[in-house]
Amino acid sequence: MKHRDLIRELESLGFVKLRSGSRHDIYHDGETAVQVPRHSEINEITAASI
Repeated sequence: MKHRDLIRELESLGFVKLRSGSRHDIYHDGETAVQVPRHSEINEITAASI
């Protein structure tokens, strides 16, 4: 899965970018925070777990 597709999906679910780390971006929806790796292509298993 492409990084930008995963970000679009998260944002459609109400997640907003909280901060950027050195290798991951942190997204938060008010009660849950998820780490999204900053790779151009994200493994399908990793994307499903996020």
